This record gives sequence, C-alpha cells and structure tokens, in this order.
Amino acid sequence: MTEHIATTPFGRRTMTLGQIASQVKGRAAPNDAAVHKWQTFQHIREARDLLGATDRALAILNALLSFHQETVLTGNGDLIVWPSNEQLMTRANGMPPTTLRRHLTVLVECGLIIRRDSPNGKRYARKGRGGEIEQAFGFDLSPIVARAAEFKVLADAAQAEKRAFRVARERLTLLRRDIVKLIDTGTEEGVPGNWGRVQQSYEVIIGRLLRSSSRQLIESICEDLEVLWRDIRDVLESFADSGNTDGNESHFGRHIQNSNPDSKSESESGSGERTEAGSSVEDTDNLRSQPKRDLPLGVVLSACPNMRELVQSGELGHWRDFLTAAELARPMLGISPSAWREACEVLGEREAAITLAAIYQRADQINSAGGYLRSLTDRARDGKFSTWPMVMALLRARLDAEKTLSETPGGPLADGDRKEGLAVSETLLRSLRRLKS
Repeated sequence: MTEHIATTPFGRRTMTLGQIASQVKGRAAPNDAAVHKWQTFQHIREARDLLGATDRALAILNALLSFHQETVLTGNGDLIVWPSNEQLMTRANGMPPTTLRRHLTVLVECGLIIRRDSPNGKRYARKGRGGEIEQAFGFDLSPIVARAAEFKVLADAAQAEKRAFRVARERLTLLRRDIVKLIDTGTEEGVPGNWGRVQQSYEVIIGRLLRSSSRQLIESICEDLEVLWRDIRDVLESFADSGNTDGNESHFGRHIQNSNPDSKSESESGSGERTEAGSSVEDTDNLRSQPKRDLPLGVVLSACPNMRELVQSGELGHWRDFLTAAELARPMLGISPSAWREACEVLGEREAAITLAAIYQRADQINSAGGYLRSLTDRARDGKFSTWPMVMALLRARLDAEKTLSETPGGPLADGDRKEGLAVSETLLRSLRRLKS
C-alpha cells in the first residue's frame, strides 16, 4: 500500500497539535510490533478516564476494530478501516448520526485513531490490479499498536486507583461505624468526657464528605477521623482500666437499682445560696427520699420540652442527640465555654446537659444563666446538688399546669386542641404527689 498523503481533516475541521502528536506516535510503531486488538481494547476501556474517552466513544472504537478482519494488529499491516456512517451506527447499537460524529471526534482527540480523509471526505479504498489495497481513506488504527504498552500501563494505574479508592471507602465506613458506636458507649456508660463536643467534631469532619468525593478527599477525612477515633478509644480504655466499671455486673446492678423504688435514697442537700431551676428548698428536701437512679431521657424531655426546639425534626431519641442539643443551647443562654467545661468536669457531661436543659426551660426566670450554672457546679462539687430534684420539680410544675388547664371553666381541651401530654410512670406520679404532702 502506498504511503498516505492526507494528514489534515476534510472540510471545516481544524488541525491541532494533539492530532499531529498522535500521527507521530502512530508512525513510531515498530514494523515487528504485534498486539491483540481486543486485549488492547480492554486496557483502553479500563483506562478510559485517564485517556478522556467516553463510553459512547469506546462503543464506536469497538465497532471500528470489528471492521478490521485480523485479530492481531501489526506495525507493518494495513490498519485503515473505511466503514460508512450507516455501518458504524448499526454496529454501535443504532447510535444517532450527531452522536456518532461527536464521539468520533473524541476518539481523534484522545489519540486512539487518526483521520485519513479523502479529497472529498468519503471513506473508501483503492485497489490495484492484483486486488491489493493501494490507498485507503478512513480511520487509521495505528495508535492502537503504537500505544499498546502505554495503554497497559494506564490500565494498571487505573486498577490500582480503583483498589485504593475501594480501600479508602472501606476504611471510611469502618471509622464512621466505630466512632458512632464508641460515642454511644461513652454516653450510655457515663464515661467522663464532653461527648456532645465529640459528636460535633465528628459531624464537622463528616460534613466535608461529598456525594462524589475523590480518593484524596476521602483519605484526608479518614486521617481526621482516625485521630478522633484514637482519642475516643484512649478515653474509653483508660476509664475501663481504671476500675470504674466492672462490665456486665455493673450493668446488671444498675438495672436492678433502677427497677427498685425502695433502693437506697440519694443524699441531696438543699442548702446553698440559690435553688435549682423551677424548684424550692422545700421541694429539694422533700425529694431527698427519691431513689438514686439515672434519669430516663423521656422523663427529662417531658420536664424540659423546650430542648426539642433546638433540633430541626423536633426529635431527641438518643442521649447523643440530647448532648448535641445542649451544645446548641449553651451559647443561646450566654454560658461561657469555661463555665460549661467546669460543669462537665464536675457533674459529668450527661448531668451537666440535664442541668442546662432545666435552665433553658426556665430561661425567662433566670437573670444570669452562666452564673447560675457556676453556682450549681460549686454545690455539686460539695455534694449538695443533683439533677433529680430539679427535673422532678419541673415535671411536677408541668403536671400541675396541665391539671389547672383541664379544670378551667369550659372543660378540658378538645382532643384536637390538646398538646402532647406527659407520659410518666405510676411510681413517678406517686413520688410527685408526695411533694404536696
């Protein structure tokens, strides 16, 4: 076959330096080079993102390769195919003409094929007297042979990147799962620590995650999450090793104590310069006989319903959510970070959050929330304050208010107008009634 003369595209198509470079690479293929076209095509498909090729463009390349009769392409062979647009559209699963032309341009720009246009733009081959092809105009597949080794390297790199991305995603999933469950453990087990702040830190880090994040971004997020995970793990392991918990026996012991209303009462002194939010000294004294138990989240929310205003959904179904809401309420009340940190250190984070919720519930009756919290913290340091009487007083006040409302002239509210009522146990109701005796 004679040497091709045409090197520029037909019509208004312009020539680019990239196309010239592709032609140079095509001519650089050794004469003895031989590649398996479908194996090389597989490499191109794996490296399509690195090459800038599209799926539609690869469908057209697959069709072009099918028009070459040989499976093994050689550097000294005839590598030009000249199918018509109609033939290409048929083998490309009925691709529209405009789409076909657009993605043929993509193949040329990616350096996967070279245009060999005839003087009139038609694709054809001129044969000699012996039937051999003397000159052909169409699409030159020589870059497939010349760049076969390059495509293999790019395919390996793409596979390595894919594996690294999968590993990063797995690492992210494991870190997210571990951190969430470790925060739950620290909160549920009463481990000293600012778990609400830890939850906020976790959410800030995860907030950087996008729907289509790159591997580099995911790995960066994983690095930050691992630092947070190590801090949480160290706190929990130190607390477990310190002997403050005895595993299952401690858990069962608390369960039995919470279930027994006649268990040992907590020692609560009502002395102090200020009283708890919504309670009086007499209320505190009367509530000394209450059993020492952890306050259920439902009871706290019944006594302090205003905390629900701080979350968009209005739902606080877990202590972790409650601690996060407390972190939002603190600046709204004007409580300084140092006062909040001191309260968490003395009371424990959950008890400090309950105290803050009670203050937030009666914010309109407290002149200085920050000073009030410091006062309660000082009393707790001396063993003269706990959250149980405070919450019980607020709960009793709500019950009294609902009872008064139901006994007003005109009768109780209709079902459709009644707000969500309080759900408390009979034991708790008996405890509240003893406040009036």
